[in-house]
Amino acid sequence: MKADIDVTMTCPYPADRVWAALTSSEALAAWFMPNDFKPVVGHRFTFRARPFPALGFDGTVRCQVLELDPPRRMVWSWAGGSIDTTVTFTLGQAGAGTRLRMHQVGFDGLGGQLTRRILAGGYPRILGQRLPAYLGQTTGPYATSAPAQCARSGWLSVPGAFRRWRQIQSR
Repeated sequence: MKADIDVTMTCPYPADRVWAALTSSEALAAWFMPNDFKPVVGHRFTFRARPFPALGFDGTVRCQVLELDPPRRMVWSWAGGSIDTTVTFTLGQAGAGTRLRMHQVGFDGLGGQLTRRILAGGYPRILGQRLPAYLGQTTGPYATSAPAQCARSGWLSVPGAFRRWRQIQSR
């Protein structure tokens, strides 16, 4: 069983524009979750999401910026509910656009594996639809009229993961 989430997408936007969507608190709030992020190594920040009490998740994801190499690489710690993971974003050239890889590791134990499956089921909408939609709506020096054509790979979509978790818990 794969113990991480590894997603690669390609968008027709320059790396600086994608990097800005990853490193601005306002941008992250628009396409991902409300937060108090600052692109500073060592900065501790939180994301706020809908609580999921059945999984022991209070809606708070506690993070810290571990590495920054603009506009190529950023690493965060990511802890909430039953997980304590690391997320790495890597940007690279892909023709006239940018390849973005998001790799999240550290899903330990049964609770971690269940959380990984739930997150992996949601990331296609977040990274494959919401981020490209945000990039397509932003204006400024990096704006382009080209629609976002993002492909995702490595997804594990698990319909009914919560129902199966409840079945395991009731045994």
